[in-house]
Amino acid sequence: MLLDRFAGRRVLITGHAGFKGAWLTLLLHSLGAKVYGYSLLPNSKPRLYDVIGVAQLLQDECIADIRDIRQLRAFMQRSAPELVLHLAA
Repeated sequence: MLLDRFAGRRVLITGHAGFKGAWLTLLLHSLGAKVYGYSLLPNSKPRLYDVIGVAQLLQDECIADIRDIRQLRAFMQRSAPELVLHLAA
């Protein structure tokens, strides 16, 4: 099955703390992926990120601006993703 292909895969989601990113993190985690996140935290309260416990689903995360190329590059090297899903605005 196509969904089985995510099991054990290293997936980086940019924008993982946003609404869609949080749901995608939950889905990929439930499929067995090793999920990494790079995002700023939304200003809204409550945040879906907090409600579903996204931080606990991740292998690692970086709370930073996507425009910070040095930080992004360092995080990508550290997480070594096989797949990058770019949702950051």
